[in-house]
Amino acid sequence: MKEIITVIKEQFQHIGMIFRMSRYEDKADYQSHYLGLAWQILNPAIQVGIYYLVFGVGLRQGQEVGDLPFIVWMLIGITAWFYINSSILGASNSIYKQISLVSKMKFPVSVLPTTNIVGNLSSYFPMVAIVIGTVLSFGISPSVYWIQYIYYFICMISFLFAFGLLNATITILVRDYHIFLQSVIRLLFYVSGAIVNIEDSGLPDFIVKILRLNPIYYIIDGFRDTFLSRGWFFEKATYTLVFWGIVFILLILGSHLHMKFRAKFVDYI
Repeated sequence: MKEIITVIKEQFQHIGMIFRMSRYEDKADYQSHYLGLAWQILNPAIQVGIYYLVFGVGLRQGQEVGDLPFIVWMLIGITAWFYINSSILGASNSIYKQISLVSKMKFPVSVLPTTNIVGNLSSYFPMVAIVIGTVLSFGISPSVYWIQYIYYFICMISFLFAFGLLNATITILVRDYHIFLQSVIRLLFYVSGAIVNIEDSGLPDFIVKILRLNPIYYIIDGFRDTFLSRGWFFEKATYTLVFWGIVFILLILGSHLHMKFRAKFVDYI
């Protein structure tokens, strides 16, 4: 528990540096491009269009999800997925990528995964604005359920931080892990409900229940509950407890491994 407190305290103590570094990395990544930071929106928007053509028009032939247009259902899920995907992979490689900085100065290494997670918000929030505009354009009115967006956003950040810290540490210890993680993420894209409705996929009920234990599915389904006014998070208490249990376990493992090995990160590389 002491290790968890230490790691979390470092995030709050260096919150200013986290935001400064995230802004610098955004500018550095796109400084040689004519459209610059606009690609943070254009890139996911292009991918959304491709997925809609393949899955919505091609495979589903324009069929709705229940009584909801597929584009609305898909856009809510895939917006969260793009952010989760880029943050998991970016955070897992964040310490390794900045190892020269770590080796030259006394530096709170635990903030590097957080820096990546914060940096990706610059493309996530404009996509959320597009989601809201799309939802409203299809005649779906805001409701009191929308206030729980804050809860699911906290869930997403908490999961990404705990998982990112663990992944970043393991990536230093076992370099092949990052490649393995990329393969796992590709699989999770199809079983996390981002673009495939697993509840209407024809799978046996017990498999669907197992897939719903996936913390990424919990987050994505929660955002749909929010924007589509389908229900409150406390109405699915079992899945909520499972989600926070997984986050806590990841945070324990990540904090322990990080504090145990971070003094030797440079030596491992």
